[in-house]
Amino acid sequence: MKITGIRFVKVEGLWNYEGAMQEERLVRPVDIYPEFRAMKATWPMRGGPDGKPPFRLSQVFMYIDSDEGVSGMYGPVSESLGRIVMAQFANILIGANPQAVELLWDKMYRHAIHGRKGETMMAISAIDLALWDLKGKLLGVPVYVLLGGPTRDRIRTYASMLGYSLEPDLIRQRAQEVVAAGYTATKWFFRHDPTEGEEGVRKNLELVRVVREAVGPDVEIMFDAWNSWNVPYTIRMAKLMREYRPWWIEEPVMPDMIPQYAEIRREVKGVAISGGEHEYTRWGIKALLDAGAVDVMQADPTWAGGLTEMRKIAALTSAYGIPLVPHHGAMASLQFIASQDITTCPIEEWLIQHGKVSQAFLTYEIEPKNGFIELPTAPGMSMEINEDAIETKVELDLG
Repeated sequence: MKITGIRFVKVEGLWNYEGAMQEERLVRPVDIYPEFRAMKATWPMRGGPDGKPPFRLSQVFMYIDSDEGVSGMYGPVSESLGRIVMAQFANILIGANPQAVELLWDKMYRHAIHGRKGETMMAISAIDLALWDLKGKLLGVPVYVLLGGPTRDRIRTYASMLGYSLEPDLIRQRAQEVVAAGYTATKWFFRHDPTEGEEGVRKNLELVRVVREAVGPDVEIMFDAWNSWNVPYTIRMAKLMREYRPWWIEEPVMPDMIPQYAEIRREVKGVAISGGEHEYTRWGIKALLDAGAVDVMQADPTWAGGLTEMRKIAALTSAYGIPLVPHHGAMASLQFIASQDITTCPIEEWLIQHGKVSQAFLTYEIEPKNGFIELPTAPGMSMEINEDAIETKVELDLG
C-alpha cells in the first residue's frame, strides 16, 4: 500500500450561525504596546449586508490519497500550512506506506530540524492526523479504538468562553447559560495585563468574582492569561483570586519561561497552574515536567505532533502524575482522550464559538449534551465533508 498524492480542497458556503460572536478577545503578550492593546476582536468571515447570518465562510481540507482508493482527511487547515506540507514533506510521503505512522513521523521530524516548533510542527501534526484517519477508515473503526480505547462512553467537557463579552451582566448571563446546559466547569479569558496597573487588576478580579457568583459553589472555574502576565503579577492575582476557588490559572507567562512557571507554581498555594498549549513534542513537554512547572498539562494534538506524539506525551504526564487536558483540538482531542484513562485525561475543552466554526462543513458535529460529548462511531477521525453544506469546491495548487 502506498501514498499516491496529497490534495488541498477549498470549500465555500453559507453558515447559519446564531448567537454571540467575537464580542471580546483575550489578552495577548503584545498588548504591552498600546496600539496592539486597542485592537478589537475580529471574526474571519463576512455576513450579509446587515452583518448578520448567514455568513459566507471558506475553509481548506487536506487529503492524503492511497492506491487502495481510500483517503485520509484533516482540516480545516491554513493555506500557509499546506504549503509547508508540500514543500517539506511531500517527497517523504509520496510512495510511502501510509499505515507506518511511527516511521513517517520520525522521518518528518528528523527532516525538519529547523521546524521542531511552530507552523512546521503543526504541519506534521496535520499530516499525522490525516494518516490516522486513513488507517481508521481502512480498518473500519474510529481512531480511538486503534489508540487503545474506548475508555468511556462519553467525555466530560468544560465550556471555554473565548469570544464572549466581559461586561459583568453578560458574563453573568452566559455563565448561567452554560451551567443550565449541564456543564460542570467553565473557562474564561482575561483581557488585562500588568502594564494596566490597578485598574487592570480590578477588572481581572471582577471577571473571576462575577463568574463564581453566577455559577455557584459547585461548578469549577478556570481562567486563561494567555502568556501575558509576569511572575509577581501572577502571584498577586492568585492570592486575590483564591477566595473564589478557581481550578487553574492558565499560561501566566511566555511559553519559554519555564523556570518562571516553576517559581509561580512553588509560590502559589490553592490555585493550580496550567500550561503547555504552546509547547511541542515529548521533549518540550518533558522540559516542563522536569522543572515542576505545571499542575495541569495542555498539549494540543493539532500542534504538538499529532496523535502519534500525543501518545508519548500522555505516557510522560501520567508517569509524573500530572493530568493532561489537551488544548481545544476539537475532534483530534476527542479521539485522543477517548483512548486514555480518566486520570490521565479527565476532561475535554470545548471552545464554543471556535468549535462551531471549525466544523461548519463537516457531517459529524461535536455537540456537548449535559456537559458531556458522546463518542463518535464513524471510522477514522469521523470527519467527512457535508456536501449539502457547501456551494463550491476547488482543489488548490499549494506545491
